[in-house]
Order: sequence, then structure tokens, then C-alpha cells
Amino acid sequence: MSKMYRSFKPFLTIWAFFFLFIPISIHAQSDLSSGEKTLAREMAELSKLTFEDLMNLEITSVSRKAQKMSEAAAAIFVITNQDLRRSGVTSIPEALRMVPGLQVARIDATKWAITSRGFNGRFANKLLVLIDGRSVYTPLYSGVFWDIQDTLLEDVERIEVIRGPGTTLWGANAVNGVINIITKQAKETQGGLVTAGTGTEERGFGSVRYGAKLNDDTCYRVYAKYFDRDSGVDGVDNWHVVRGGFRMDWEPANGNSLTLQGDIYDNTTGIRLTVASLTDPYTLTFDESIESTGANLLSRWKRTISGTSDILLQLYYDWDERNTPLMNYTRDTFDIDFQHRFSLSERQSVIWGLGYRFISDNINNTFSVSFHPDSRDDNLFSAFLQDEIILVEDRLHLTLGSKFEHNDYTGFEIQPNARLIWTPHSQHSVWMSVSRAVRTPSRADEDRRINQKVFPPGTYASQIVVRSLLGNNDFESEELIAYELGYRVQPMDRLSLDITAFFNDYDNLRTYESGEPFYETSPSPPHLVIPITADNKMEGETYGVELAANWQALDWWRLQAAYTYLQIQLHLAGDSKCILEKRTEGENPHHQVSFRSSMDMSRDLEFDLWIRYADNLPSQDIGSYITLDTFLVVDASKDDVRIGIQRCEDPFGKIPVIERERSYAVGSDDFCQHRQVFYHCPPERQQILCAKRYHSEQQHNKACHHHHCGKLAPD
Repeated sequence: MSKMYRSFKPFLTIWAFFFLFIPISIHAQSDLSSGEKTLAREMAELSKLTFEDLMNLEITSVSRKAQKMSEAAAAIFVITNQDLRRSGVTSIPEALRMVPGLQVARIDATKWAITSRGFNGRFANKLLVLIDGRSVYTPLYSGVFWDIQDTLLEDVERIEVIRGPGTTLWGANAVNGVINIITKQAKETQGGLVTAGTGTEERGFGSVRYGAKLNDDTCYRVYAKYFDRDSGVDGVDNWHVVRGGFRMDWEPANGNSLTLQGDIYDNTTGIRLTVASLTDPYTLTFDESIESTGANLLSRWKRTISGTSDILLQLYYDWDERNTPLMNYTRDTFDIDFQHRFSLSERQSVIWGLGYRFISDNINNTFSVSFHPDSRDDNLFSAFLQDEIILVEDRLHLTLGSKFEHNDYTGFEIQPNARLIWTPHSQHSVWMSVSRAVRTPSRADEDRRINQKVFPPGTYASQIVVRSLLGNNDFESEELIAYELGYRVQPMDRLSLDITAFFNDYDNLRTYESGEPFYETSPSPPHLVIPITADNKMEGETYGVELAANWQALDWWRLQAAYTYLQIQLHLAGDSKCILEKRTEGENPHHQVSFRSSMDMSRDLEFDLWIRYADNLPSQDIGSYITLDTFLVVDASKDDVRIGIQRCEDPFGKIPVIERERSYAVGSDDFCQHRQVFYHCPPERQQILCAKRYHSEQQHNKACHHHHCGKLAPD
């Protein structure tokens, strides 16, 4: 407990400042200024934008600067806050199912497997995930613990997803894609929000958020969130989370801006484990829990020099601790990132930056899982340079750049990139790219040992035999050369298409190779070890096509469709004995289809439908399946009623039982919110469910006064 307090102490000091001192200096601010109401009206109109307008939304993940999505020479997809609201998702992984090119699979009630363009698994290691610019990609296993990545979905402004390499700007491990979750500024979440509920599966949930002004230039918000979910698989994968956080934005009129934000969480999940043992019966199965605790603090300063020049400095600290029956793990991460953008000439825009990351971890080993050494400090130095060149005004743009990194595993890595976009007409654009990316080794690739299975005496030898998975100090970076070709077209005002084809050429992919047995006397009793060691004896290719279509069929009816085709072909080296290539090829669906229909049938009636199809996964013995979600929103005087019919044929079988929940909302005369509540669908069953739909904070100016949920009252 004292160790946890020491790790949290700096963070708790800042929280104490916020909760004890800031309220003293705040006036009662229930009334919003006319400027804020104007901003609220503008943000609320997002739900009425056409696809052309959405294509002109500003994004930042492709070039590390604001640019129109239609001008990006990359496969980019944006999930807006409006998409989150109308789709009915309750978590970030669920929302990612909207994105063509992503493979999203739910393992149980708490675990997800998410990747881009293949190689999916619990710890998919070729996808970089960021939350407001802070990396949540764990260096322990090369992947993401999705059970601890959360925030209030009401506070998410958008989720930008790049399919394909993003290593030139974001560094190693952004091999097949980048997911950047961007939350709203504090000024966009002014007022109060309280939600609460209970049910048979969702045994209790609630959240509270409050946003206000410190002065004309500074806004802040604080939030807390809690839920307690019953188990969904085998009665063991229950989930309990407490989370809180804050954000403060300072934006004076002198071109400077400063953001300070942080989060703290405590997460408990249930799990059933089967582990090897050196004593009879040599295998143990038991139910246990995983305790995850963490905190992060981020600051970001930006100085705008001119319309073509700015400076950005970001620092963050991230602490997390994960205690499991197999091992206990503590990690501290400090990261500093600097970037500078300027115009070299009227036709050239340059952005460059430097970065440093320090990671320190400490692991308590067990017989089942151990790391050697059990404590390690790693340093990552990086620099990047990118030059955007206008070859033909408004027609042809070329982007050249590279990332330069030095890590403690493989040393120096170079990851160059070239992108070209041609816009022969305002409604047509063609882009292409060639990139090199690497996935650097993780702690597990080099230092881990897993004792997978113990064979009793007499099975293979007269003594006990242990099969062990071992790391390799000579493990090399996995390498990718990626080729992409994209076409965006708007053949008519109400129809847009976005098509991307890609071919990825991989080398040095991870394999596990059998080695020479050796004898061990510790731990007792003595035993023979059959080692299976990580190596780089596989290469391969993936190729596919991704399609996103958006059709505004009528003023009140919008249709969205997405299709993904993926093919994986892997080849082992001649001396390899690994059997992973066939398994990996069959862990990703060849075909995925998504179809969404959004109808504003009247001022007081919305109807949404979402159908998804995923192809079979032969390696997992999972057949193809279809999900169907429908939602009807009806204005019922003061409140909206949302009726949902959800039918799933869930590939994992038992997730989760029907949840019966209730919720309520509170607010002042000037600001009111109603929390939307949705329900997980039981496999092969159907249920009609109701819940109040919330007013988004951007719609508070008159919507709550006139009780037109989701619609602004006329001036």
C-alpha cells in the first residue's frame, strides 16, 4: 500500500490542488456566455453534415498538424462523437468495429483482440494506440491491455484511425496502423453530468463530470466513473472499475495554449487460469482476479507563431501496476516530445521533432511466468523529419520523411516514407505511398520464460519434463515494406467512396523454434527442460482492399457501408520447425462487411440500424457470424426514449447475459444531460430494451428548455 501511495503521490498532489483550491476561486457559473452558446450550436450541427463536409473535417494524426481529411495521403477513417452516440456502443473497442480494415474480436467480457490488416490476437503487436497523444502500447508484451483503456465516451471528440504504417511520425510499432483517441477541450464540456444505474449483469454503474471556468482564458473539467459487471463467460470474468480524471485548457489570445490532464484508475477482472506445476497432478486450474492500478499525467504546450509555423512540447508520466497470479508487474514511463513546423518556401512545409522515452519496470516472478532480469530500464531516443512539397498547386503534393530511433534492444532504426496525392478534380483524388516500418522487440521477446506444460515421469523420460517458451537476446525487429494505393471520389453531392488497396511485405516475423533439451535442478524437483525459443524465421505478404461508402439517400436518411478483404500468406525459413504460419493465416477473417442506416424520420424520431458480418476464423474453429443492432429514439415530452433491438450470433458464445439497467439524469435549468444506456446482446436471442437518450453538451443552449432531444429549438 505504501508503494502504491509513493507512486501516486505526485498525482494526488495535483488532484488535491484541483479539488481544494480551484473551487475557492470559482464563481457560480451556471449561465453560459453567448459565445459559448454559439459554439454549442455550431458543434451540434455536426450531426447534420453531409459526407462532403465530414471529409473536410480537420484531422491531426496523419501529418501531426491540422489538415482536411480529404487531403490526407493515407487510409484514414474518423469516428465522430455523433457516430458514438447513434451507434449505441458503450466502449472504445466496440466503436472500432465501424472502421474498415480493422479486425475486432471479443475474447470474453473483459478482453479484446484488435488489429489492423492482420496478425490479430490478445496482444496484437503491430498497432499503435494513443489517447490524446499518450501511447498506451505496452512494452512488456507489445500490445494493448484494452480492459484499462477507457474514458467517458461523452468526452470523446473523435477517434482517428490510420490503416497502414504511421511510423515516420509516430515511431516503431505503428506498423499496420495508428489509433488516436482525441477527447474534447474543457470548454466543450461545461456544466454537470451525473448518471447511475443497476441491473442483473451491470450490477452497478455511474459517472459524474463537472466543467467550469477559472477565468476567460481557462476552462477545466473533472470526472469520475464506476461500473461493476457480472461475469459473462464460465462465471469468472467479472469486471470492477473505478476511474477518475481531469483536464484543464488555458488559451489566451497571444498564440499560446496549455493543456494539463490526467487519469487515475483501479481495475479488477476475474479470470480462470490453468498453470503447470512440478508436483502431482502437474496441472492446476483455479479462478482468480487480476488487479490493475494506474495513473497518468500529461501536459502539452503549443505556441502558434503564424498560420504556417508553430511549436509544440508535450510531456507525460504514466505509472501502472498489474498483479496477477502468474506475475506482478510495475512500470514507470516518462516521455518528452518536441516538434516544430515551419514553411521553407511557398511550396514547402517542414515539420521536425525530437523525442525521448524512459521506461523502468519491476517484475515479481513465479514458476509459471518469469522475466530475466526481473527489473530493467530502457531508453528510447528519436527524431523525425518530414517535408511536404507542392509540385503542382492544388493538384499534386509529395510528402517525404523518416523517423530515426535508437532503442536498447536492436539499436538504430530508420523508417522512411514517401506519399503522393494527385487531385485532378475537386471530387477526385488518388494517393499512393511506400513505407518502411519495424516492430521492435518487447520485454517478452527477449527476457520472458513461460513454463507451458509439465509432463509426469514416464511420459517422455524417466524424470519430469517441462516445456518452456523462452525469449531470445538476439531477437531482431520485425520489418515491413508497405505499398498503398487509394482513391476518393464523390460522383454526386450525396455519394462518396473511399477505396484503398495495399500490399505488405514482411520479413523477420516471429517464430518459436525447438531447441536442445537441458537439465535443471532448481526449482526442485530436478527436471528436463524442452526449450521453445523466440526467433525470426518467417516472412510473408498480406494484401487486401478496404472500401467505405457514404450515401445521403434523402435529407433525413444516411447510409454508410464498409467492406474489407484481407489475405495473409506466410512462409517459414527452410530450417524452421514452427507451425505458427498456418495458425496466423487463419486468425483473421477474409471478408468483413458493415452496413449502417441512420434516419431522422421527424424532428422527434430517430431510427438507427447497424448490421455487421465477419467471415470464419479456421484457426479458432469459429464460424462466420452476423450481428444486428437497431435503435429507435422517440421524443417523449421531456425525455427521449431509446428502444433497441439487438440480435447477435456471438463467436465466443457466452457474452454476455441480458443486462437490465435503469438510469436517471440531473441538471440545472441551463444545462441538462440524459445518459444513454445500451445493452449487450445475448447470443442467438433477441431483446427489446429501452433507455433514455442523452442531450449532448453541445446541444444544451435551448434543447433542454424546449425538450427537443437531439434537436435545437429555433431562435
